[in-house]
Order: sequence, then structure tokens, then C-alpha cells
Amino acid sequence: MGPLVPEVISNEFNLMIAFIIGIGFGYVLEQGGFSSTRKLAGLFYGYDFTVLRVFFTAGVTAMVGVLLLSHFNLLNIELIYVNPTFLWSALIGGGIMGAGFIIGGFCPGTSVCAAAAGRLDAMFFLGGSFLGIFAFTELYPYLKDIYFAESWGAVKINVFLGLSKEVFAVILTLVAIGAFVGVRFIEDRVNGKETKFDSEKFKSRFAMAAVPVIVILFTSIAPSADEIIGNQVNAKLSNNNYNYNKITVDNLISELLNKNNQYNLIDLRSKEEYKKSHIPLAINIPFDQIKNYEWENYFTQKFKTNIFYSDNVEEAKRAYLFAEYLGDAKRALLTEPISTYFAEVNPQKSNAALNNDAVINWRVESHQELIEKEKFLSKFSAPVKKKVLKIKGGCS
Repeated sequence: MGPLVPEVISNEFNLMIAFIIGIGFGYVLEQGGFSSTRKLAGLFYGYDFTVLRVFFTAGVTAMVGVLLLSHFNLLNIELIYVNPTFLWSALIGGGIMGAGFIIGGFCPGTSVCAAAAGRLDAMFFLGGSFLGIFAFTELYPYLKDIYFAESWGAVKINVFLGLSKEVFAVILTLVAIGAFVGVRFIEDRVNGKETKFDSEKFKSRFAMAAVPVIVILFTSIAPSADEIIGNQVNAKLSNNNYNYNKITVDNLISELLNKNNQYNLIDLRSKEEYKKSHIPLAINIPFDQIKNYEWENYFTQKFKTNIFYSDNVEEAKRAYLFAEYLGDAKRALLTEPISTYFAEVNPQKSNAALNNDAVINWRVESHQELIEKEKFLSKFSAPVKKKVLKIKGGCS
């Protein structure tokens, strides 16, 4: 189990929460009969498919919940950890675990639950698990090549199949519904029961099965939070009377010289363009990355004004408007194309040309002063890029 809210809930408190949730999870497993080898092994012998129903239900519920939350920007699915795929490890390990499941009647999780309930067979099974872990650890140098063979990385099935998340979710839900219907006939046949059709039960179960399908269809049809925000930004961009909080180059330079600690100057150009030339003290957040989680701190703080600039003023306007939805920090927009400023402060210009224009001369001198200031401040601090934490966990 990973941290519930990284950087908000401490590791110690997370362990306490995990302990409480673990007790609750174990209680539900035991009450559901998952501490019984007969019920668990019934999946392989065809007389009890409770395990299949529970796992499919849990998987579909989690999948639909993730789709719905991400649709409304309440969950960033890019931060969800995906276990890397090592094909041979998965096949061999899955075969060993499956054989152990059939022979012993437990999987690792259910064996702990049954052992906690006092079942002697589960305690022996759990002891065998520890022996297996110890044996693997000792033999790891010899198994390492097989263990890491056929590394496919963090593979997502829908991406592997070339399907959208919504299409794959519908397919998996329909497979689950079909499996629920199919195993009912298998159970009745193996247990010698006659399969009877109950119209009332059919209606209630049909309604329950329709819920995830409807939710998935809703997420595929209804505009997402990003699309809604994008439409609102486009509407404001097309409104010539929209009031931007603007700042000129000269005012910006004066503010940076005297009160640089009150501003975050954000360069929206690419990393290559930023490295080639930028206004001293600027932070590089490429426009296509502005909504990334790692930059969240800049848009949620309240103590500095974020000033946006780019070669493309329209791009700077769009970033300015997006920032309204990314947080509540104060904002300002540089109104002039930055390429003009760089052309004027280019040190290759002749002194004669500079001396003919007092404003340009002031800009050049101020630019050099800002460069020195940037060098000085870099000795003490640098812009902090928010570390992206991926939550690791799950049943394995």
C-alpha cells in the first residue's frame, strides 16, 4: 500500500491508516468466506466462483472510479504507478502461484487472513511462503537473468491493444458481465442444480450491470474538465475586451531589479530556447507542460505574482488564462514579444548604436545587472521543481 496523499500525510500516519484498513480488509475477506480453502479452490474445480466475482467486481469498480475521477481532474492517472512487465517472471511466477493456489487452497493474502483466524492449514501455507521467499533470495544470483528477461516496461493493456481507456473499460465490463452469467451455469451444472430464470433478480442485476457501462459512456461523451477549461480559455482569448493584468518590459526589469523576490517570471518557451537566451531570473516552464503536477506549487502559492512571457504573445495569454484554473496565485502578462527585447540587449550590438538610444542603453545595462544578480542568487537557491511521487502498491 502506498501513501494515500503523498507529501500531506506522513509515512508514520500512513502506516497507521494501512494497519486499520488492513484489519478491515481482513475482516471482510474472512466474512466473505475467503479464509476457507474450499471456497477459494472452488474456482478451479467449478463449484464456486466467488473469487472470480469478487475480483471482477473490484476491478471494474476501481476502473470506473479512476475513469470518472480523472475525467473531472480529481485524479491524475499519470501518477498511478504501473508495475513493469517482465514477461518470463510473470509467466513462471504466475504458474507457480496458480499451482500453489490449487494445491494449498490459498493465495498469499488469503493465507494471512486465514492464519489470523487461527486456521492451521493456512499457517503451514504461510510458512511455505516464507520458505519460498528465502529460497528465491538465496538463488537470486542464478535467477536474475530470467527474472529480468523480456522487460516490457510499464505496459497498459489498452495502450498495448491500441484502444482508448473508455473502449477498453467497456470491453472489460462486458467480459465481466458475460463471465458472471457463464459461471452461474457452470456452478449449477457442477453442483447438480437446475438453472432457473428469475425475472425480478434479472432486472435488479441488469440494472447493477448497466451502472458501470453508463458511467463509462458518460465519460466518453461528456466534455472533460480539461475540455471545459479549454473552451473557457478560448472564449476569453477571442474576447477583445478581456482585461489582462499587463506589464511592460521596462516595468518588469525595474521590478526584478528592486523586488525580484515578489515575482516568478515564467518563460514558456522550449528548454532549448530558454538555454539559448532568457530574461535573467526567469523559470522555464514550457507551455505544453504547464499543467503538469510538478509545477503545481507555482500556481497555488499566494505570495508571488506569476509573470508569463513567450515569443508568441497569444501563447503567453493562453498560459495566463490557464493559470486561473490551475491555482489562485496572482498573475501578470508581458505584453511585448520577447524576441524584440533579446535583439535590443544582444551584447553584439555596437556601443555607438547603444549610445544613440537611452532606453536601449538602459535595458542593456539593466540586463547585465540582472545576469549578475541571477548568478549571485543561484549560489543560495534555485527554483524548486516539485518532485513527482508515484504511489506503489497493490496485490502481487
